[in-house]
Amino acid sequence: MSEKLSSILLLLGFYFVATFFFCHGDDASVINCSANDLEALLDFKSGINDPEGLHLSWKSESNCCQWSGIRCDNKTGAVINVDVHNLNPGKDEDHLGTYGFWNLSGEIRPSLLKLESLRYLDLSCNSFEGITIPEFLGSLNNLQYLNLSKAGFVGSVPPTLGNLSSLQYLDISSDYSQSLVVNNFQWMPGLVSLKILDFTLLNLSSIEVNWLEILNMLPYLTEIHLQSTSLPAGSISSLSYINFTSLAVIDLSANAFNDLFPSWLVNVSSLTYVNLLECSLRGRIPLGFSELLNLRYFNLALNYNLSVDSHKFLGGSWNNIQYLILDQTNVHGKLPSTIGNMTYLTYFDMSSCNLEGGIPSSIGKLCNLTYLDLSGNILSGSLPESLEGYDTCRTSSPLPCLVNLELTANRLMGKLPDWLGQLFNLQQLGIGGNLLEGPIPDSIGRLRNLESITLAINKLSGPLPESFGQLEKLSILDISSNELRGIVSENHFARAKSLEILQLYSNSLTLNFSSNWLPPFQVRNLGLGSCKLGPSFPSWLQHHKAIQFLDLSNASISGPVPEWFWDLSFNLSLLNFSHNQLQGKLPNPIMLDSFADLDLSFNFFEGTIPLPMNQVELFDLSNNRFEGHIPLNMSDSMPYLIFLSLSGNKLTGDIPLTLGKMTSLLVVDLSANSLSGRIPDVGNCSYLNVLDLGNNSLSGEIPTSLGQLNNLKSLHFNDNKLSGELPSSFKKLSSLETLDLRNNLLSGNIPSLFEEGFTHLRILNLRSNQFGGNISTWNTSNLHSLQVLDLAQNYLYGRVPESFGGLQTMARKPNRTEYLLYGKYRGVYYEEGVVINFQNSQKYTKTLSLLTAIDISDNNFSGEFPSQLVKLSGLLVLNISRNKISGRIPQDVSRLDQLLLLDLSSNDLSGQIPPSMVSMSVLGSLNLSNNNFSGSIPYTGQMSTFSNLSFKDNPNLCGGPLEKCKNDDLDRQKNYQDNTDSEEFIDQWFYLSLGIGFSLAIMAPYLILAIRRPWSAGYFRLVDNLAYRLLTFIDRQPRNRNMNARPHIRFHA
Repeated sequence: MSEKLSSILLLLGFYFVATFFFCHGDDASVINCSANDLEALLDFKSGINDPEGLHLSWKSESNCCQWSGIRCDNKTGAVINVDVHNLNPGKDEDHLGTYGFWNLSGEIRPSLLKLESLRYLDLSCNSFEGITIPEFLGSLNNLQYLNLSKAGFVGSVPPTLGNLSSLQYLDISSDYSQSLVVNNFQWMPGLVSLKILDFTLLNLSSIEVNWLEILNMLPYLTEIHLQSTSLPAGSISSLSYINFTSLAVIDLSANAFNDLFPSWLVNVSSLTYVNLLECSLRGRIPLGFSELLNLRYFNLALNYNLSVDSHKFLGGSWNNIQYLILDQTNVHGKLPSTIGNMTYLTYFDMSSCNLEGGIPSSIGKLCNLTYLDLSGNILSGSLPESLEGYDTCRTSSPLPCLVNLELTANRLMGKLPDWLGQLFNLQQLGIGGNLLEGPIPDSIGRLRNLESITLAINKLSGPLPESFGQLEKLSILDISSNELRGIVSENHFARAKSLEILQLYSNSLTLNFSSNWLPPFQVRNLGLGSCKLGPSFPSWLQHHKAIQFLDLSNASISGPVPEWFWDLSFNLSLLNFSHNQLQGKLPNPIMLDSFADLDLSFNFFEGTIPLPMNQVELFDLSNNRFEGHIPLNMSDSMPYLIFLSLSGNKLTGDIPLTLGKMTSLLVVDLSANSLSGRIPDVGNCSYLNVLDLGNNSLSGEIPTSLGQLNNLKSLHFNDNKLSGELPSSFKKLSSLETLDLRNNLLSGNIPSLFEEGFTHLRILNLRSNQFGGNISTWNTSNLHSLQVLDLAQNYLYGRVPESFGGLQTMARKPNRTEYLLYGKYRGVYYEEGVVINFQNSQKYTKTLSLLTAIDISDNNFSGEFPSQLVKLSGLLVLNISRNKISGRIPQDVSRLDQLLLLDLSSNDLSGQIPPSMVSMSVLGSLNLSNNNFSGSIPYTGQMSTFSNLSFKDNPNLCGGPLEKCKNDDLDRQKNYQDNTDSEEFIDQWFYLSLGIGFSLAIMAPYLILAIRRPWSAGYFRLVDNLAYRLLTFIDRQPRNRNMNARPHIRFHA
């Protein structure tokens, strides 16, 4: 044993001796640089500023071949490499676009030309700011490598570089602004040896449209990097011939080509890397890319107009593909089961495409997959109950390398499968915004590498697994907007020391923490809205010193806010305590972070309106008990305010004139107070979407400056004491969709104002004012978006305008599904509403897009029944009562087959009630009283659901719920009844089948409403509640990409 050890030590000794002499030799073998090169380098150094002394070794008495960054030829001693690039390219935050105080700067001296053997020059990552690239560099005839990237040069790239016929590597890329310009490519053909070209972030907007043909002349070119260079539009779709026989890498990303897809690429068999991200390409993606054997990286993301059938495209070979990135393109169709054959695939992103169908179980074969993102598609069905083929993976476990799984915003349903709990390397799990149900598997809590869990906006039920409390790396937990129930205790967070974002809102969870609980984590973003925290204010919050976003809305908390909380609030960028029973006075000023959002609406806070210490962007104190005046200095305290709501309080006095100085405002809602005085001038608030001053005591005329608000969509001055005529400047409100001026003292002529413009107007409510005049000739052809027209209780006369029959929106079946949400700001919105005054007034909010209505009651209209209204087959509400309308109801009135409410009472209508009205199967309320109708009521079908109140005070009307008609032949009536019963049976089944078909769209419940009239209001309330979930989903989408975004807040007006 000792002999062996001695032998080993002897051999090691010989090795070290030999190595020493090999590396150092004797002094005679040291290569010395020439005096000419030494002089040239010293002159070069004299022009350079070297603040950190990185090149102190460059001294006249030393051998330049041993200087840092210098390399000499082993035989001749000539300098062949000069490399002075920054060895530490970490950016200096105080000098954007530069590389810290250790950078070289100064000038590049032409003494470099004396280095006649120079082959390699690297000046990258320095700060030669304000100087151009020296033209003399084009005279370094032996140069093979030139790197000037990120060095701060400005101006034009000198065409003399085209003289470098030996150059193989040229990198002049930047990393911030396009401060360097290439004016043309005419000099490029001279680079006959070029292999790698990198002009990233240079300005190439002025080069030739045929730049691609020029590059195609360089036969040895293997890499082209021209990302974000403003290349000319329409310049890449075609190539006359392909000379790119060696091309392996092409990166043209972030150029707005506005061109067809360059199909010629599919014929370049040497390609390994293709990046055409965000290039504004259109057309079809060739299928042949799957057959390129060398292709490893393929990125066409953010080309919204590129399309291909996914089943065909992904069904190809793709033998060696590793990165396949097609998000936000129009790839459509189903995922093929052959996707499991892409065994080298590591990164797969097809998010926000148009994929449909299910997720194939063959994804289990993708043993190398680390990133899978299929979010934002229309995938449906259940997640695979099990995955196939993973037994061939190294660990015999499903998707053993998967780190990120993102399936958010699809239509997936069913339960979460067990294999999710076997993804042991998973760090990011996102399956929010689907239709998943059932419990959250406890096994997910055993995935110890998890950093983010997003299961929000599903139908998941049951409790939150306690196993989640063992996830020490978990920083994001979002299970909001589900149907989870049960207790959340301290055990759920026992070891969750990394938790920073916790979103539990919109569930039925009860948080049960002891008053002295010390959380193991420091949360930054906390959303517990609609969870039960109360009745006491949660004391454990005082331990969260770093909290920035806090949503405790609708959390059953009552009583005052403790003083200690306001000591923590100065870091808050979002504070939402809305919909609780909090009370007391607020501190003045309120301590929040700059540009914060504050929502304390729907509580019992009292006192005067407090102001924030720092400027905020959202300020909502609506529906409390605040009183006194609106602070006069509000514009000074919140100059950049975007969303202001103080509605539903007890505020008095004038609206401050300084409101007009808050020019960033998007929404102003001061409704439902006791404000008086005149409307202030807000003409400078050009961004304003919503101005709601309704339900106050404002007086005077409407200011003409309102006509300057080109972005105004919703204007409410209802229920005030405003007088005078509407200003002619209203015609300039080109974006207006809602105009609510009801219940004022306004006067004047309506047609003169509304016969031009207002093409987007959807709701016009002028009820209960003093408008007058003959409007028979009113031309409403411009109001083609109008869906609610309320002119009731004015002094209008003449015939009902013929043009009403051309109101296009009312002539269509109501099938809209959009919601009238104005002034939307970071998930906060003003929710439009309208009250229909028919019997019991009904307010429509989210269902407003379904509503079409005309109410011209309580005026002095005359003439015969306006038959043109029968053309409005989409009309839901028609009220022409209390006028002087005469004549008969048209026989084809049944064309109004969507009517829910019809009031023709208190007119001079006569004749028989049309029998066709029995087929108006969804009619829920009918009033024909106080007219001169005669004959028998057609009391079958839908008409049989109405009481005598619908027909009273018609002296010559009989039958149905009124007195029997005289001289009726009972036998004849029985025969007639038998026949009509038979016809009614057929009619009812006919209309029932229509109703079922129509229910597939949106109005299914109308058949039920026909039987139970009071249910109509309930139906619309139900749709409002269903819309709540959808709106929550819509508002949350950006947060699935950025978990630091603000939580969703809802504002209801």
